[in-house]
Amino acid sequence: MLESGENYLETILILNEKNNGKVKSIDLAKELNFSKPSVSRAVSILKNEGYIKVESSGYLILTEAGMAKAQMIYDRHKTLTKLFSKIANVTPEVAEKDACRIEHVISNETFYGLKTFLARLEEKESDQDK
Repeated sequence: MLESGENYLETILILNEKNNGKVKSIDLAKELNFSKPSVSRAVSILKNEGYIKVESSGYLILTEAGMAKAQMIYDRHKTLTKLFSKIANVTPEVAEKDACRIEHVISNETFYGLKTFLARLEEKESDQDK
């Protein structure tokens, strides 16, 4: 799957959480600042690939495969953002922007290594706070 498709799935997941599962193509267009035709094309591709369903009411629903992919990307995004903020001590805006780019290309092996490192660091910090 291309980076753009992953961004759409991640955005649908985030908007689902914000809007109680009520996400339409127009919501994606506004959130991503994309044109309606661009979003319509992407939604069509994601639907054909089995990642989303479009209800008759126009609401976008993540399929099981779409939810799994979206959650994976969002987990990478949150983890990398936190890692960059804590370890590299960059601003939240820079951490967020860099995480958004890297989340799509980082290998599973490297990501899980970084995630484990971050968990150990947070555990150590938690022990020190006690």
